[in-house]
Amino acid sequence: MQLNNNEPKTNVTAMMVEEHQLILRMITLLEKNVALAETGRFSDWSFFLDGGLPFIKDFADHFHHAKEEDVLFKALVANGMPRDNSPVAAMLMEHDQGRSFVRGMELAARRLLASEPAVPTEVVAALAENARDYAALLRDHIEKEDTILYPLAERVLPEAVRPAMIASYAAAEAKTPGLQEKYRLLVEGFEATRAA
Repeated sequence: MQLNNNEPKTNVTAMMVEEHQLILRMITLLEKNVALAETGRFSDWSFFLDGGLPFIKDFADHFHHAKEEDVLFKALVANGMPRDNSPVAAMLMEHDQGRSFVRGMELAARRLLASEPAVPTEVVAALAENARDYAALLRDHIEKEDTILYPLAERVLPEAVRPAMIASYAAAEAKTPGLQEKYRLLVEGFEATRAA
């Protein structure tokens, strides 16, 4: 892959970094609520089923990861980065790994909601394990993208492909108008109610 050092280029990763910040805020909420659940001080399983998991599935995966997979990663491969044994392959593998943890969280949260008022500790433990694994994976994943992959993309992608990438991001966002604002407000609401 050749480095392209031409002068100013359209930034194709700034919006992704911004989306990461919202994802990290939800991960913080997830971690706090799981820690409380393990000590028996949290039982609002709807946080997971109506808040955290829809956010992760709709915003982090179907909105954010889809733009990476369908636009950014494809542009990198089309411009010389290998598809296999590369940063792109590693990021795709981690996306799939995250989806597995999300399925585990959802299964446990549904079981907890169905079992109320008796809450099986082994199911709380399963929820906690999947949530912690997801949070750790995503924190590391975001760090690698923000500090390694995205700066690399900004260096190597030619200006000629960037307007089409921005247009593809906009087209993806147009399919779900207001989604980012909806989930920003959701995160802010959870942060406000759990700040005490």
